[in-house]
Formats: sequence, C-alpha cells, structure tokens
Amino acid sequence: MERKNAFWIVMLLLPVLLGVAETTGPLSDLENIAGKLVFYQMEGNATYVRDMGDLASDVPTETMFELFDPQRNFSRSKFTYTWDLGNGEVIQGTEPVVRYHYPESGNYTLRLKVGVNVTKYTPAITGVYSTDVQVLDAIKNIELRSPSDYEVAQDSSLAFHVDGSPPMWVCWRFLPYCVPDIMGGCTLTMLYENTLRLNHTFTSAGIHCLDISVRNEISKLQTSFSLYVKRNSNPHLLFMLSCAAVLIATFSFIAVIACRKRTQQIPVSSNALYLKNPESDGQSTILFKFSNLERGEKEPLLLQCGTQYFS
Repeated sequence: MERKNAFWIVMLLLPVLLGVAETTGPLSDLENIAGKLVFYQMEGNATYVRDMGDLASDVPTETMFELFDPQRNFSRSKFTYTWDLGNGEVIQGTEPVVRYHYPESGNYTLRLKVGVNVTKYTPAITGVYSTDVQVLDAIKNIELRSPSDYEVAQDSSLAFHVDGSPPMWVCWRFLPYCVPDIMGGCTLTMLYENTLRLNHTFTSAGIHCLDISVRNEISKLQTSFSLYVKRNSNPHLLFMLSCAAVLIATFSFIAVIACRKRTQQIPVSSNALYLKNPESDGQSTILFKFSNLERGEKEPLLLQCGTQYFS
C-alpha cells in the first residue's frame, strides 16, 4: 500500500518537475536566441551577398535570420518575426526571411523582433536584433557631357556624369588609335561627386579611346569612349591676319595724309596780256599786265586774250 501511494505521488510531481526544468533551463534566457542577419540582393540572374550592411537602392532585397542552434533546442519551436525596415514599413510573418527593397538611397536602421514559443507551459521568449543599413545608388551609366572631337596639341577638358552614389573609385586611361595595352596601367582617382573632369593633351590625330572603370561599395561599371582628334589649324593664321590688318591701316593713313597736302598746295598761274596803247604816236607800245589766277578761276572778259578793238 505504501509503495502504491509513493508511485502516484511520483507520477503527480513529474509534470511539475519537468515544467520547472524547462522554465528554469537555459531556454528562458533571451541571450540564447543567437543568430545573425544576412542580406541578399538579386539583379538579373545574379545574387549578391551583402554582408557589410551596404545595399543598392531599387533592387530586390532578401534578408534572412540565421538561427544559431547547434544543440537543436528550438527544432520544434514556433517562431514569429516582426521586421521594421526603418523607412516606415513593418512586415510580420512566421518565416525567418523577408523580401523588400529600398526605393531611395539613405541610412536606415533595420530592427527584427523574434518570438519563440518553446512549450505550451513556458512563456514566449523574445529577442530583438538591429543593424544599420546604408543604401547606395548603383552605378548604371557614365555619360560624356563634352564634345567628342578635339585638336592635336591643345589642352582638352572632358566632363563625365556618373549616376552612382559617391564616394567612387575611378580608373581611366587613354589609348591612342584604340590599340589595347595589356601591360599598361591606369590612373586612379577618388571621386566625391557625380561629375568627373579630366584634362588631356592629344599628341596625334585620329581615333583615340578612353577606358573608364568606376566602382563604389555596391556596384562596378566599365565603359569606353571613342574620341576623334583632328589636326590643329595653322596657329599663326590669326597673327598673320592681325599683322595684315595693321599694315593696311598704316598705308591707308599715309595715303590720306599725302592726298590732303597735295590738294592744299595749288600752283598759281600768271597770265600776260598784250595791250596796244592807242595814245602812242604811230608807235606800237606793248603793255604787259599780269594777273594771278588760281586754277579753276576764269579771267574777266575784258582781260581775256584776243583782238582788241578801239574806236
């Protein structure tokens, strides 16, 4: 009889002892819900792992919570996940993965609240994870915003617009006649804005190529531009035209001065008139009379040359 009573006492206390063991065990400690967040981004057929917390904007993103449970203590537990993306969007579910995208670049804080129901005899265990996310614009286009034709031996300036998020690393090189140079290197430049400016002097005419490679934390783009370089026009042409203009002006001035002096010095003509004196006694006397007339003036009729008649 005593053995029967002892057996029933043990059977009644067993569930209580098991419950106490479960609630006072390590599963009741929030720090034991160990795990990490892993970011994936899909573009086309490629999938990129973003383990540094840098994401590309406007790209499908998948974030997964990877539980660290080597002893499989939570193998039969039920989880709930509440994702706060930091941009005002909150997603709830029972799967350890969430799919979304950030439409704009910026800095966000992603928070994940994990809830675990171990048994129906224990309260739910919750854990909160958060991480800072930097969303950047991927480099999708490099646009030349300068003329595509240049001249030899002239300092040329080229401007490019890069539509990615800075800072960006730019590696560029010029290839004369677009001949590939496998052994040649490139010039590395750090770009802190979206405009790239290059200065270059071409030494030969023809088609030249410019190879540009740009990358930031989440993307990389490489492209090439064809540039037409023509021979420089005569650099002394402008100087020669200026000298000719100066010479023409000088000769014109001298000609005008010479003409003015010639018109001011008009020669004076002297006219001699032969007059017969009627009062002379049978003798003809010649009288001379001189008149000073300028060119273009006419002498009075009475003084003009001709036969003189006296009554």
